[in-house]
Amino acid sequence: RNTQHTPSAFTLIELILVMALLTVVISLTAPKLSRFFHGRTLDSEARRLLALTRSGQSRAVSEGVPIDLWVDAEKGTFGLQAEASFETSDAKAVEFELDSGLQIEVVHKAAATATGNSLSRTREVSKASAPRVALVHGELATIRFLPDGSLGETSPEKLHLASSDGGSLWLAQARDGLSYEIRSTDK
Repeated sequence: RNTQHTPSAFTLIELILVMALLTVVISLTAPKLSRFFHGRTLDSEARRLLALTRSGQSRAVSEGVPIDLWVDAEKGTFGLQAEASFETSDAKAVEFELDSGLQIEVVHKAAATATGNSLSRTREVSKASAPRVALVHGELATIRFLPDGSLGETSPEKLHLASSDGGSLWLAQARDGLSYEIRSTDK
């Protein structure tokens, strides 16, 4: 019995051909994967902001203290913090940074136009709705969640998230004015 057993292995030529084929496949799919991941980043950032609004509203109701979601559009940061009315610091405060390639813009409510009713133009803001303390992020746009679960009157109407590749999502007040929702258009 003279059976020769040759070990099975890949030749150098076969390995080079497989590597060349992988290079071609990756070069064709890389741009599409890049656009896919940019879209996922925009979507996940919008969902994180929405989750933060719900968390802030829940905290305001459960703790009985106004909670502020502040947005610094210039630095690309946002966070959640309780009003400093009883304690000087908030142990549950959080701060996040936008993913690179994304920008955030704050859109405030359009100024109300007078409809001929002179009482609406001279109406005074009640003292109870004015802030009682100096806020830590008072100079920034702030979504304020009140202890009854409603939104403060000065809360922005919309937050616009835009990516560098042209995609955008809106975090806008819901039609009932009690919460925020994600929208794909400005409407």
